[in-house]
Amino acid sequence: MAAKRKLAREDWADAALEALCEGGVAAIAVEPIAAKLGTTKGSFYWHFANRDALVEAAVRRWVEQDTEALIALLDGISDPVRRLRELFELVFGAKDEERAELALLAHAGDPVIGPLLAEVTARRVDFIVRCFREMDCPEAEARHRGLLAYTAFIGLIQAQRASGGTLLSSAERPDYLEFLRGIITR
Repeated sequence: MAAKRKLAREDWADAALEALCEGGVAAIAVEPIAAKLGTTKGSFYWHFANRDALVEAAVRRWVEQDTEALIALLDGISDPVRRLRELFELVFGAKDEERAELALLAHAGDPVIGPLLAEVTARRVDFIVRCFREMDCPEAEARHRGLLAYTAFIGLIQAQRASGGTLLSSAERPDYLEFLRGIITR
């Protein structure tokens, strides 16, 4: 018989994030996640003081994977125009990532999720604004362009959900992306 793998805090956070994507914040429940991981509640309490700590760890895992890792990758591109182009292609092209984004936005009022979502929103907008400043945009214009880019992303994924995914087809997405990039970077 194979030995059981010892679960890490990240395993719990990943499972909790998946539960959030599938069923909202209410789906982050210790017993069902423990069963999915093939362990007991004792493993949970080894890593976390309470459920809120697990929710926070799940959101921080999302921040690490979907914001900090992306910014670190893009910061390796010295040309801010190319950096923004890559950002648009990665973010607007990543439909799988939208599940977590939508689930978290739906729970922006949650006392654990809300503050972390506010932090990541500010971090993302600041990154985009920095790109525009590096393109020699005046501060106010860089801020407006950064806000437009970010709200276009959030608005698109919300509108796609509201339309059942029919608002913008996969075939139309590249042309829309090019149009949007042209408007924002003009």
